[in-house]
Amino acid sequence: MKRSPAKPITMDESTIIRQLEALAVTFGLQIRYEPIRIDDDLPNVPGGVCRLKGDNVLIINSTATVRDKINTLAEAVKNFDLDRIYILPVIRELLEKAR
Repeated sequence: MKRSPAKPITMDESTIIRQLEALAVTFGLQIRYEPIRIDDDLPNVPGGVCRLKGDNVLIINSTATVRDKINTLAEAVKNFDLDRIYILPVIRELLEKAR
């Protein structure tokens, strides 16, 4: 009997955000959703990591698209040692693509 190929596991975007947020917190990042106001002449800024009063803080533009929020979270955690903790395969694949 022939096996059908495994279907890729999918996850809705809000679950992906929650998983990436939990991962960021595991690595010691504080997460803040703030509206980032920019001039019309400047490119859209979805967010990034900064140091604030000695803490690593990931600021995510609260007005960014869901996809931009996911990308910002992935960018923030992709350079940590991801091999030392369990990460859901779907999230790990997303992080590998971000590298």
